[in-house]
Amino acid sequence: MSAYHTIFIGGGINNLVCAGILAKSGKKVLLLERSNHLGGCIRSEEMEGCVVDTLSTAYPLFVTSPAYGELKADLDAEGIEFCATETPTGTILSDKSYALIKTNRDQNQADYNRLSVGDGDRFREQIRFIEENAEFLFSFLGKELVTFSMAKYVAKYVWKTGIKEAFDKAGAFVSNVRNDIPKHFNGKELQAALAPWILHTGMSPDSPFSATMSKIVAFTVELVGLPMVKGGSYKIVEAFKNIIEKNGGEIKLGQDVEEILVDAKGVVSGVKTKKETFTAKNVVASVTPTQLYGRLLKSSNIVPERVRKDASNYKYGMGNTQIHIVMNEEPKWYDKNLSKVTYVHLSDGINDVARACTQAKNQELPEKGTIAIGQPTATDPSRAKDGKHVLWIQLPECPNFPKADASKELSHLCKGEWTEELREAYADKIIDRISKYISNIKEATIARKVISPKDLSELNINLVNGDPYGGLCEIEQYLVFRPLKSTKNHTTPVKNLYHSGASTHPGPGLGGGAGFLIAQNLK
Repeated sequence: MSAYHTIFIGGGINNLVCAGILAKSGKKVLLLERSNHLGGCIRSEEMEGCVVDTLSTAYPLFVTSPAYGELKADLDAEGIEFCATETPTGTILSDKSYALIKTNRDQNQADYNRLSVGDGDRFREQIRFIEENAEFLFSFLGKELVTFSMAKYVAKYVWKTGIKEAFDKAGAFVSNVRNDIPKHFNGKELQAALAPWILHTGMSPDSPFSATMSKIVAFTVELVGLPMVKGGSYKIVEAFKNIIEKNGGEIKLGQDVEEILVDAKGVVSGVKTKKETFTAKNVVASVTPTQLYGRLLKSSNIVPERVRKDASNYKYGMGNTQIHIVMNEEPKWYDKNLSKVTYVHLSDGINDVARACTQAKNQELPEKGTIAIGQPTATDPSRAKDGKHVLWIQLPECPNFPKADASKELSHLCKGEWTEELREAYADKIIDRISKYISNIKEATIARKVISPKDLSELNINLVNGDPYGGLCEIEQYLVFRPLKSTKNHTTPVKNLYHSGASTHPGPGLGGGAGFLIAQNLK
């Protein structure tokens, strides 16, 4: 008899969600995390007495997810609070013009109409398009796709909508940002406000489905803002830990699973670490396909050759760099209206983003990459004291193995690896750009920490080559094709072994979607 109902490999949000739901339903669960840190990409640390979120920091997809709906009462009981501003995001162009996306719909419409005649009205039309098709879109983004029930749902949708209109909508759904956004909006400001957000979904402006995703992001941000966990992201990890353990579950850190055990009938039987063997009826692995089929199931003869080949060919995306700044005073923006914006992007819009993506994929430091400036202490003042402020800076278009600098300035340091010297020099260059908009960022900085793509890959085994999105999110690795064309939903060729994490449907975003879907099968 198995010792556990389900063993979880990995302590990221998907496994925390799934383990929490199963533990609450009375199932005996064990979660094994290879590092000494629970939470995957959710972690916080202290810098100069301030709480700094090391990796992820905002959770709009989580607070609108079915996972949160099911666990909200438990998280509330653990003291979890989310806080958000009325101005969640905006983008500043080189000429210092900008557009904000606020939680006030009427204000957004008026602002965009002021920036470019008719843009606000057309923005409302595009958000209304998302609302009118929300059931269909969110079914695709929130349910298992390769099922008879989904096939019936799509067939019913086509019959009800009409074949011609259904195909017209399908064409709109799969359109990309570069082709679609300029069709609707004339103003450079609104185009620039929407374009960078596609990077946070693991896509680029030329990716199929990226236009729809940019509108879904705008719809979500208008609805809930960019919620942050009051006191720091680590608090939600502690809350999940308490929920699991209070309901009889177990969590063990520092447990690197070396092998998933499979019996002679092709059914999972447990896992083996360096020191121990644990048995279970089910195993849920929150890992990349490369790890699952190339390492954990390496000795199993039950895995078809096609699956192994697909896993070995799984592609990863661009790298990501984080810069964390603690300032001894409030950032002095050139326009005070920007001081309460949760995420400020610096970008000139679609062409800038697309160019930077191409340069990063060619292993070049972008000439003018997108800069995302998070202001967690503007959203949650409890994270700092004594007048200090935190800036959470993300550079989403970074080469994994930098071989050149598109601007030529740092090419002498680009030798195919993120060295400490290159990391700090590139951060200096980024701070120089930001100083044009925040005048005191240099003189008021009392602490700085830079995390390169190489550092990311060393922090978390799932962040391969510094890709924080669990693998490329292009159409060949998205929706029904995520994680692999040769597997179905979250199942694997091994019975009762489930694949979870950002590498699986519905992809990255910290919504806990994969964990929630797997939990529905195992409850």
